[in-house]
Amino acid sequence: MAIIIEMPKLSDTMTVGTLVSWLKKEGDTVSSGDMIAEIETDKATMEMEAFDDGILLKQLVKEGEQVDIGTPIAAIGEEGEELDPSLLEKKKPAKSTEKPKEDKKPKEEKPAAEAPAKTAPQPKTESPATSDDKRLRASPLARRLAEEHGVDLRAVEGSGPAGRILKKDVLQAAESGTAAAAKPAKADGPPPVPQAISGGAPIAEEEAIPVSNMRATIARRLLESKTEIPHYYLEVDVDAGPLMALRQEVNKSLEKLSPEQGGVKLSVNDFILKASAEALRRVPAVNASWNGDTIQQHASADVSFAVAIPEGLITPVIRNAQNKTVRQIAAEVRSLAWKARENKLKPDEFTGGTFTVSNLGMFGIDRFSAIINPPNAAILAVGTTRKVPVVKNDEIVIGQRMALTLSGDHRIVDGAVGAQFLAALRDLLENPALALV
Repeated sequence: MAIIIEMPKLSDTMTVGTLVSWLKKEGDTVSSGDMIAEIETDKATMEMEAFDDGILLKQLVKEGEQVDIGTPIAAIGEEGEELDPSLLEKKKPAKSTEKPKEDKKPKEEKPAAEAPAKTAPQPKTESPATSDDKRLRASPLARRLAEEHGVDLRAVEGSGPAGRILKKDVLQAAESGTAAAAKPAKADGPPPVPQAISGGAPIAEEEAIPVSNMRATIARRLLESKTEIPHYYLEVDVDAGPLMALRQEVNKSLEKLSPEQGGVKLSVNDFILKASAEALRRVPAVNASWNGDTIQQHASADVSFAVAIPEGLITPVIRNAQNKTVRQIAAEVRSLAWKARENKLKPDEFTGGTFTVSNLGMFGIDRFSAIINPPNAAILAVGTTRKVPVVKNDEIVIGQRMALTLSGDHRIVDGAVGAQFLAALRDLLENPALALV
């Protein structure tokens, strides 16, 4: 008898899922452990595994459709087996990620003695390019990559919701060479004179972009965080000179080692993640969560770090960061960040963090305040390292400063405790050798 596969729950907060693409076609042989589809959850796009052997008899959900958890999406059975129609009746109505067309209510006609003759409306003519551009759906990153690799997006089949072209689609097309942008034919005579861009030219294509599960979840959670959690903010300026000097010295030695020997280039953020874990050890009250009638004190510093991806923001977790070296943390950060950008993170790799670090220093941001990632008690916002005039030994010299801003949940962490945490963190970063022992 056929086995029905339902939309799985791939994260704790997932309530619906979008079937991004089928990896197996109807009639294909499926073995236990095969990946049969890509599912977009509220956190990431993940591959769905089959746990039975057989033939994929029927795909009950189309690519781009969004359905509730537990909705039947496919049937696996024996070759030639007829699918029981009653199984298909279990399918719940699927929600499409396409924006529904508005039903225009017909206007009431006023009674008249003689109705004027109606002229049939003439269809608007569009050039093929204009028509294609209106139908073209691609993420901003996909468009940029297409331009860099010379890929014609009109020849690329999108694998995202509603046929949206994603980063991986462009890279696959660039690698196969099947969607190369047509090069303009050489014309006789002098080259055309460049035309000035019109002041009224649009800055981007006008379109309604469907909200992905991840973006909808980010919007909901951050709105809840900002409106329900009593945020307060503390800021300190850290002398980053000792940290930058130690990082340069360590990297100079590590660059001589192969990856197998532990050679890795340490970033400023790697030291900040390690120092944050050590500061949590010194001030464990910050390493806690709000449970309503209780405050959950966490035993280990599971430090999350923010990674920007085209679909939104995701926070992979460094487990037990207090017990790991800076080099171990650096290796994990690179692995998890790569998985995040390739949509390959597993749920246990981006959930359950107890403290979050968000670093915009690499974008030249001096300082900012971040929104708490619930149920964390706090989040650390890290700015860029700046060269500024400072007073040292009663003389004005050039110094390196870094702004750290702590956003705290006042239900869990009072201002004095948050200040103690920032003082411990500043001590560790201004004496970075402490983080190595």
